[in-house]
Amino acid sequence: MAENTPASSPTSELKQTIGGWQILFYGLGSMLGAGIYALIGRAAETLGNAVWLAFLMALLAAMLTGLSYACVGSRYARAGGAAYVTQRSLRKPWLSYVVGIAVMMSGLTSMATGSQAIAENLARALNMELPIKLVAIALVFLVGCIIYRGLRESMWANIVCTVVEASGLIFIIAVGARYWGGVDYFETANDTVAGGSGSGITLALVMQGAVLTFYSFIGFEDILNVSEEVKNPRRNIPFGLIGAMILATLIYMAVAITAVSVVPWRELAASKTPLMEVAHRAAPWFQGIDSVYVGITIFAIGNTALLNYIMGSRLLYGMSKQGLLPAILSKVHPVRHSPHVAIAVLFFIVSALILSGGVKQLAESTVLLLLTVFTVVNISLVVLKLRPGEEKGGFEVPLIIPALGAFVCAALIFVRLQAALTTGGEAERTAPIIAIAIIGISLLLYRVLKPKDVTPTVDI
Repeated sequence: MAENTPASSPTSELKQTIGGWQILFYGLGSMLGAGIYALIGRAAETLGNAVWLAFLMALLAAMLTGLSYACVGSRYARAGGAAYVTQRSLRKPWLSYVVGIAVMMSGLTSMATGSQAIAENLARALNMELPIKLVAIALVFLVGCIIYRGLRESMWANIVCTVVEASGLIFIIAVGARYWGGVDYFETANDTVAGGSGSGITLALVMQGAVLTFYSFIGFEDILNVSEEVKNPRRNIPFGLIGAMILATLIYMAVAITAVSVVPWRELAASKTPLMEVAHRAAPWFQGIDSVYVGITIFAIGNTALLNYIMGSRLLYGMSKQGLLPAILSKVHPVRHSPHVAIAVLFFIVSALILSGGVKQLAESTVLLLLTVFTVVNISLVVLKLRPGEEKGGFEVPLIIPALGAFVCAALIFVRLQAALTTGGEAERTAPIIAIAIIGISLLLYRVLKPKDVTPTVDI
């Protein structure tokens, strides 16, 4: 192809700068968010001391889709990966558009809620009255500047934040490990006297807990959106994605066992800050631990915002390259090699979300949106694996993996909807409505914008 055409111009393409260990930290940082600090209590309320079973079930569900994503990433190293593989497989631009918008909205709502949470924590730490929304917008602008500067700088910022947030969890494991073995790890609130320990554990109960804890594993899918900038993606995407999931699982399981070992599960479920309660009891000698964990929370939420911003900018870039969004969003800075137009557009969208209020309700729909995307991507991989002529990637999985992945994700959606309709609170009932509304608005936008009907090809 001629050197001056848009497809080959060095200023119109992203640059491969990420190595295997960097992408592993990227995935780990995406999963080890601040949510785990509150999630333990909610999961303990459902499963008691058997909370670790929820993480195990969530891992199995997430790993099926994670393996599918690793396969997709090793085959098709493209920004906006979920939308790309959906279009390549199913060849339905409207569905690819909905998938892309769903992924983007999950990230943007997380950024909007996260930046406000950081502002609130800063106000608490400084003991000052701060204009929360304006501080949140300023934080989003700062993160945007880091991402504009370049992906190398963003990766180093992610590594620092990931080390800090992981250290908080590892500290809890370290000081609480001596309590291991002191409780019955199968005890739940539903146990009967006749049945004994574990008699209250049912598949439905574990799946309800898994729907909660599944949120802890969300983040691995972000790797697909930066795969175009990964060196040797056929090897490094599977290495980083699967490695991050394994490390996150080991940390989560150890934290869950430590938490119920140190604090009785009923007290854990009642606590607003369950892991802080664990830290207080396991390390009473640590003075000022609350302030330390406020700092760790800021780093954890900030890292989530950073990675969601990276994901969103690459998603807009990738969808633009597919013809699903305006071409201007695929512009890349000639010096910084970052999609600067997409970065600027996201800043204004997130700022509008922050100023609009009600973002927390939007964030509640994140899990449902992503589970829907995971179902579609798994189905897409099944179709691609059955299609003659599709070249293999550097990491292949049996056909049963994406098939089971689609089934499990669809089952989790069903469980979540059933819980919302039968036992959920107002926020839980609102989340499915918002998720459906976002999908409906995406379809409306597709009809209004009328993106090009394209079937992408790839060179491996």
